[in-house]
Amino acid sequence: MNAFVYGVGTSHFGRQPDVSAPALAQRAILEALGDADVDSVDAVYAGTVFGAPGTAQRALQSVGITGVPILTFENACATSTTAFHEARQAVLSGRYETVLCLGVETMTAHFSGPITPEETDAEGRAGLALPGVYAMVASRYQYLHGLDVDALAAVSVKNRRHGSLNPRAQHGKQVTAEEVLTSRMVADPLTLLQCCDISDAATAAVVGADRGNARDVRIAASALRSGELWDHRSRHPWGYELMGRVATAAWEEAGIGPSDVDLFEVHDAFTIGEITATEALGLTEPGGGGDLVLSGHTSLGGRQPVNPSGGLLSRGHPLGATGLAQIAEGVWQLRGEAGERQVQGARVAAVETMGGGTAGIDGNGCVVVVLGG
Repeated sequence: MNAFVYGVGTSHFGRQPDVSAPALAQRAILEALGDADVDSVDAVYAGTVFGAPGTAQRALQSVGITGVPILTFENACATSTTAFHEARQAVLSGRYETVLCLGVETMTAHFSGPITPEETDAEGRAGLALPGVYAMVASRYQYLHGLDVDALAAVSVKNRRHGSLNPRAQHGKQVTAEEVLTSRMVADPLTLLQCCDISDAATAAVVGADRGNARDVRIAASALRSGELWDHRSRHPWGYELMGRVATAAWEEAGIGPSDVDLFEVHDAFTIGEITATEALGLTEPGGGGDLVLSGHTSLGGRQPVNPSGGLLSRGHPLGATGLAQIAEGVWQLRGEAGERQVQGARVAAVETMGGGTAGIDGNGCVVVVLGG
């Protein structure tokens, strides 16, 4: 039995403090239902991190979806890909025939800058916000492999260039390497233009069983794991081992390897995050991620474009909506509907979403999805 993505939809991404979460969700849901050509679903699997209780129900009743099971998930940045993963499992098991996945977040209602660290964690009490965590990732990477700051800048330049082709992205302006490296230092070596922005947005996807529609995109694999203990036994930068374990499971289920993938959407909350993700996913050996981006391999027109949507660096990062935004880009690309950022001949796409923030483990959770094939 197979599960498919029937349709996807998103709101615009950006700081939209005057737009409510239900209003954002309504836009994404209606687009996804229309794209899927369905007018009813058997269940809704929703995701939000900071949303109020009942956020999904408020949005769903406005589009006439009531009375069905509604489940809400929270898994940090991997929240809506976790909902997507579980929706696929529900379809594969025969529990439901059609499931609406929803991700929604209004970050500006809660933060004006970095997410406030959780004070119940030792790291949170020390004030270690996520920019600091990823700066430590970069420091560890530097110790293990050396780190070319030009490679970090190249990730931002590439993704901002891709994002300039995405009308839904929060940031559509291209930048130069010099602008990236001379922007305000946030957490050494990460400058402002190497950090994603908070954002308000909603995303949606309709997942269902095989209905014989050529537009539907097959979900070839989906893997989910939570982090293991993060201590003196962990050699690689934070998050690398979790991403690697999940990617291995996804490749095994799909029956392919990373070299068979035409494009990737990965979690580039910070530039170093894309470099470690490409290595953990197996595109290159540990220490080779910088050369991969500098060579043009991961740019549009290159062998395996990474983040043709512009990624989080361009799109912004509404935590609960990010994962399904990555899924939507993969679907558009495989259908040939990505406009100026289209990856020519794309047949297989992979999505990686890394959720972090809990002290003591190697990430809250990670999801890797393989589409197409």
